[in-house]
Amino acid sequence: MSKKKKTLIIIGIIIMLALVIIGQHVLGEMGSRYSQKESIEKFGNLPYYDKDKGEFVSPEELTFFPERTTGGSSGFARFFSKSPHAPQQEIPTVKLTRNNFPQAPADYALYWLGHSSAIIELDGIRILVDPVLQNAAPFPGIVGRYVESPLQREELPNVDVVLISHDHYDHLEARTMKYLKDRNIRFITPLGVGSRLKGWGIPEEKITEMAWNDSLQISSVTITALTAVHYSGRSRSDRNSTLWAAYAIKGNNKKIFWSGDTGYGEHLKAIGEEHGPFDLACIEIDGWNDGWPNTHLFPEEAVQACIDVRAPVMLATHWGVFDLALHPWNESIQRTYDAAKQNGINLITPLMGEKIVPGETNTKKWW
Repeated sequence: MSKKKKTLIIIGIIIMLALVIIGQHVLGEMGSRYSQKESIEKFGNLPYYDKDKGEFVSPEELTFFPERTTGGSSGFARFFSKSPHAPQQEIPTVKLTRNNFPQAPADYALYWLGHSSAIIELDGIRILVDPVLQNAAPFPGIVGRYVESPLQREELPNVDVVLISHDHYDHLEARTMKYLKDRNIRFITPLGVGSRLKGWGIPEEKITEMAWNDSLQISSVTITALTAVHYSGRSRSDRNSTLWAAYAIKGNNKKIFWSGDTGYGEHLKAIGEEHGPFDLACIEIDGWNDGWPNTHLFPEEAVQACIDVRAPVMLATHWGVFDLALHPWNESIQRTYDAAKQNGINLITPLMGEKIVPGETNTKKWW
């Protein structure tokens, strides 16, 4: 065998090994999922589950118009380079360590960690919501952040509940779930997402999967999963195999609406009528684009959603960290600020990592 042929064989073996390693890594980041048979057995009787397709169904059909997409190319390749929409100056944050958190959680406090990640303290219960502390993809360097998380994974305080809205990479981070798997935590997810967590080593007895309108009581706090207009999936082959949800988080004296990801729809007024009024609405304001008009809320729709669910105070979420929708990083918050002012909504805009008591703490005009 010639030297050249041996070299080619070695290169071929290295490439195959690399592909195997990459494939195993991606599968690990995806987490497990129920088989279609298991899913039909578990979810087949739900009105929003299509047994023929093996998918959950949004209450309003999502529309996509590639020709209307604004802001540049919507192809996946854009996530490999720095966003042209990123801030030119460093975004201010409040750096946190576990020592910044009281041993006993407060009756009412909130730390927004950027994008859709937050820590809520209610009636002495500490709830960690959608913790994504690095990038929003299976590999480092893809879907990069504008700014480092104010709280590193190793500095997470003790939490009682991890609350997940859906399984998209910018809401569910495998590395953080694996880091937390051995702690005494209740993991709450929409239907099907619990299988992801089990694939990362979280024991089944720690996981509660919720259908829309299911509730779970933890001490004096009641968490109820609510309807949302969205979709799910961590690969091209598993779209809508798991459910997505908003949440009502109710304590003795305060009630919080957490929108998760949702497009605008009649479900928001229904939530307000059945579960409102709320003291605080945490509502996504970014991710919108004319090319996918009802997958996320436009800023003006986010303010209307706050009105619909009957909350006088609004915390803007799902912004400031990732370029997911091809527009300047601060366009969403400025439009939300303007719409909130016009509609008499108290918009609070803390720095990432800043501790606030919603409705009491004065925050700067989004810095």
